[in-house]
Amino acid sequence: MRITKYGHACVRLEKDGRAVVIDPGVLTPEDEALDGVEAVLVTHEHFDHLDVERLRAAAEKDPRLTVLTCPGVAAKLEDLGDRVRVLRADEAVEVAGFEITAKGEKHHFSHPDYPPVDNIGFLVDGEVFHTGDALTVVDASTLLFAGQAPWLTVPAMIEYLRAVAPRRAYAVHDGLINEWGLRVLDDVLAMEAKRPNADIRRLMPGESVDL
Repeated sequence: MRITKYGHACVRLEKDGRAVVIDPGVLTPEDEALDGVEAVLVTHEHFDHLDVERLRAAAEKDPRLTVLTCPGVAAKLEDLGDRVRVLRADEAVEVAGFEITAKGEKHHFSHPDYPPVDNIGFLVDGEVFHTGDALTVVDASTLLFAGQAPWLTVPAMIEYLRAVAPRRAYAVHDGLINEWGLRVLDDVLAMEAKRPNADIRRLMPGESVDL
């Protein structure tokens, strides 16, 4: 499997000539992220993970394209009908040669006045887990996690990494911080990467990793 990171929280997964993409939101400028994908996986409804108009345009361009997501996102894509499939926690489906299993149900707590929106993480082939905006503990050897978010502290991020204890942990969700913030994040991850047999770092836009 090849993982390619695009802007912010977006990743593209490719295997055997087929591809899916996770969370191509407004902060993902690269049009090629969706080229030839058979399915778009969306963890939750926030703008940095979901670009409704872009999804509609992609669906119009390719009538085979499907969307796997949570109830909150599906409500915003009702016009796509049965091309949108809602996954509940621990529900699994096969798409584009990948086995996709939903994990978790809600976004991490982020504001005292508003309840968390729906959020499902995606476990792909039992190997790669994209968390969305949550800290769902899953048995996965490769973790794609939020490197920075308004709801996330460094101690909470480190505790989460240690709870999952993956062999590979790649930070995404970094489009809201400037160059100095990225340096701080990279330094924090470098300290955690001193753990034996661990590859822990931030993926750069356009960077690919082959598993």
